[in-house]
Amino acid sequence: MNIQAIDVARDHTATSQKIGCRLCGSRLRHTLVDLGMSPPCESFLRADQLDQMELYYPLNVLVCDTCYLVQLKEYISPETIFSEYAYFSSFSASWVAHAKVYCEAITKRLGLGPDSLAVELASNDGYLLQHFLPLGISVLGVEPAANVARAALEKGVPTRVDFFGVRLARQMVAEGLRADLVIGNNVLAQVPDLNDFVAGMRVLLKPQGVVTLEFPHIERLMAENQFDTIYHEHFSYFSLLTIDLLAKRHGMRLIDVEELSTHGGSLRVYLASKESNWTVSNSVGQLLDREKRRGMTEMATYASFGEKARRAKRDLLAFLVSVKNEGKKVCGYGAPGKGNTMLNYCGVGPDFLDFTVDRNPYKHGRFTPGMHIPIKPVDAIDHAKPDYILILPWNLKDEIIKQMHHVAGWGAKFVVATPFLTVIDPSELPR
Repeated sequence: MNIQAIDVARDHTATSQKIGCRLCGSRLRHTLVDLGMSPPCESFLRADQLDQMELYYPLNVLVCDTCYLVQLKEYISPETIFSEYAYFSSFSASWVAHAKVYCEAITKRLGLGPDSLAVELASNDGYLLQHFLPLGISVLGVEPAANVARAALEKGVPTRVDFFGVRLARQMVAEGLRADLVIGNNVLAQVPDLNDFVAGMRVLLKPQGVVTLEFPHIERLMAENQFDTIYHEHFSYFSLLTIDLLAKRHGMRLIDVEELSTHGGSLRVYLASKESNWTVSNSVGQLLDREKRRGMTEMATYASFGEKARRAKRDLLAFLVSVKNEGKKVCGYGAPGKGNTMLNYCGVGPDFLDFTVDRNPYKHGRFTPGMHIPIKPVDAIDHAKPDYILILPWNLKDEIIKQMHHVAGWGAKFVVATPFLTVIDPSELPR
């Protein structure tokens, strides 16, 4: 690791950190897990950058004992992360399909029509809002990354390039825009100023409007050892208990919650103004009670997570050392943020993974941050014919194994590192 980079990062954190919980302001005294120092997970490198200094920041995750928000300090500003972004949602077919099902269901549930407005925050490349257009519903995306927003505009999805908060919400209302539906899929975790963001949603919402938010569930993250979903652009990790407190803080209430399989186990929560006439689903109280029973209000529950991550690291390294000593070829599939947390925490570089592949052309010819593993198009696997393929976006493993089932023809096997090391032989699976 570059010592100078570490020193620069430490100087930065010493001067710019905000002390206290980003939701309730309480002093942070408890650690969930310390994953060491890591570069920003989406800072993919060109070949001419490989001998330049990289900045490393701590991945030390803390827990608030007042509101139970699991969080990283703001080591990197959102402007640095999202001004140009390497993640395009449309490259995951299953995620686009998930969005389409949601749009059709929420349209029916809320009775949306030609006079309705659906606003998505962090709308990425229009992967979701595009599905409202054939339904005749007006949409607006808010996306801070200009390069990603351009892709949405090319799909015909109106998109405003900006960061969302009270300032922008008031500006939109002044322009005559009020939302029947505000959508935030996997964005809440990426907002350092939670209170400003949620207050902005409240400003933008019509009196009977609804907010839906999707985010990985910290209960599932801990139960299934999903430590690699921790990276610098994810400032916060939520339980329903925390979301309930967050909603009440801003004049809203939880009216429903659904448990989803996406991203290793997520929640979709429905929020409405506390003055609205929406009834509250029984699922809200049931899940709040379950979280309490499972210790989500007890710091001892969080303290036990660190050893799970350390065990996964040892298991992955032991496997890779063993197969490489046997002369086997190993490559990766995918170059997601979670993969870069895994690679850097475990110290897995090109000595273990010859290369990784990704469907996103933006990443081709670049190298993963920190570990400098080359990223190639997917067909590089067919040319190299590796013995093992480490799936880095393990949440998409079913989709990937189905797409790449043909590797069974030369005897290749897939490997997944979480929640525990698993080797999958595609020849034993149905096509």
